[in-house]
Amino acid sequence: MIIWVLYDIQNTKVRNKVAKICKKYGLYRVQKSVFLGTIEDAQKEALSVEIEDLIDQDNDSVYIFPMNKSELRQTVLLGQAFDKKLVTDQVKALFV
Repeated sequence: MIIWVLYDIQNTKVRNKVAKICKKYGLYRVQKSVFLGTIEDAQKEALSVEIEDLIDQDNDSVYIFPMNKSELRQTVLLGQAFDKKLVTDQVKALFV
């Protein structure tokens, strides 16, 4: 499945750890607090648990949105949808 991970995390150390976890699971950073990629169901659950253990439940927000390929193709990208310094050809290929 394809997932988006979006977050608003106050503590810089925790925010950096969450970014590393997303990369560990093969997700691609498309903006500073947004990751996108393909992942298995069991990996999604493990990712969720790892992130949940790190964040401050009272102040931080993390969203993990599952999406299938046809839904991703319908995504509307406006303006500078991606940080051009971060986006790879692998990310662009997900939208084809």
